[in-house]
Amino acid sequence: MKPNRRDFVKYSLGGILAASTAGAMAAKGSAKKAASGKKKNILFIIVEDLKNIMGCYGNPLVKTPNIDRLARKGLRFDRAYCQYPVCNPSRSSFMTGLRVDTIGIYNNVMPWSTNLSGCTTLPKLFKENGYYTARLNKVFHGGNKHDDVEAWSETFDMGTKPIGTTGEGRNMTGGEVKWCSWLAAEGADEDHQDGMLATKAIEVMRENRDNPFFVALGFAKPHDPFDAPKKYFDLYKTNELMPPVVPENRTPEAKYTIASGWKTSFDKFTLQDKREYLRAYYAYVSFMDAQVGRVLDELDRQKLWQDTVVLFVGDHGYNLGEHHWWNKNVLFEDSTRVPMIAVVEGETKPDSVCDKFVELVDLYPTFADLCGLKAPDNLEGISFRPLLSKPEQRWKKAAFTQVRRGGNLGGMSIRTKRWRYIEWDNGKLVATELYDHASDPGEYHNLAELPEFADVCAELSDILKNGMNKFE
Repeated sequence: MKPNRRDFVKYSLGGILAASTAGAMAAKGSAKKAASGKKKNILFIIVEDLKNIMGCYGNPLVKTPNIDRLARKGLRFDRAYCQYPVCNPSRSSFMTGLRVDTIGIYNNVMPWSTNLSGCTTLPKLFKENGYYTARLNKVFHGGNKHDDVEAWSETFDMGTKPIGTTGEGRNMTGGEVKWCSWLAAEGADEDHQDGMLATKAIEVMRENRDNPFFVALGFAKPHDPFDAPKKYFDLYKTNELMPPVVPENRTPEAKYTIASGWKTSFDKFTLQDKREYLRAYYAYVSFMDAQVGRVLDELDRQKLWQDTVVLFVGDHGYNLGEHHWWNKNVLFEDSTRVPMIAVVEGETKPDSVCDKFVELVDLYPTFADLCGLKAPDNLEGISFRPLLSKPEQRWKKAAFTQVRRGGNLGGMSIRTKRWRYIEWDNGKLVATELYDHASDPGEYHNLAELPEFADVCAELSDILKNGMNKFE
């Protein structure tokens, strides 16, 4: 389904005021940088398939001391959302600053450039403004086909060494789903892809510390397959892990809600299978966290915090058994919500939290704003720079995420403070879903067909069609 973009309201009065504030702040920041002769660096850390499962997001079980340290140093966003809960559409959106329907990318096959010509991507903007730009691993969807090759000064891709591919492991579906496996692997951290990426990121920042840099660091894990050094598996005891409880009286999920043959294999999971899946995912989150820590240590050593915008984000969320689903590509909260942490010295305050809605499509204009660069006029997100120093101010009233199923059946979702509302449409309205987060944070009870919620659905449907970037 494709909402009418001509009807989208980019700024309400509150949005105009916020944009004006951001512009004034950017001008002031640019003047300060000009006086000091230095531009802000960018360290953009992108993590694949990471849900909000770290300690700083309230999970006491998963061990993430370094990401938690980053959160204590800056601003944690509690309501950040992707535009599409699959890697390529999500990354294509935030790397171009355009929403998914504008770029027309709904799968992992088509490159972002398929329907775009002359697009200035995020790294290209920085390179054109004199920045050294480096891509480490997957930033767009991966490979030259999906990359913006001319946007980078250098690119670095590396894989796991042979020793890191050996160890004890198991496929949790008996081989039915090839990726659904774990490996408590041999070798040290730097024998594995993310360990080598952290080493290279340290080297790149050290060599380019005297010039403005835009370093995009794409950590591969916790994306499947779940193979991490054994010591990270040892952090968790399988028999102590419990999958989420899925209510038996929930509204049954429609066939288009979770549209994948993998579901048949997941439905066969035993309790042991589920525990092993959780252990493997947690292990790689902890492994990735350790690599983040190495990069943060380098920022300390090189005294780069003062001159560097650091932003940590997941490309989309992930379901770990909620709705009996063990993957992404659904419009439920766990797949659409992403972790996001920002540290910008002079703007963010230590150990602060923002509960306002931000979207990944907002990243591009925010980076440009922070570095005093003129962004393209066609960007469809807005800079959330004002939230960095004043996270409690009025902001967007909602976030928007979508998916596409076979036969051009599209699902479009709006998330407000209280509600999630979804419309499924392939030329005519097929179905609607409404979940009340005040009483049903797991989104298990669809209220859309109840007459007492008709007015709520009508209001949210109007915002879904006409209200992107409207303010509270």
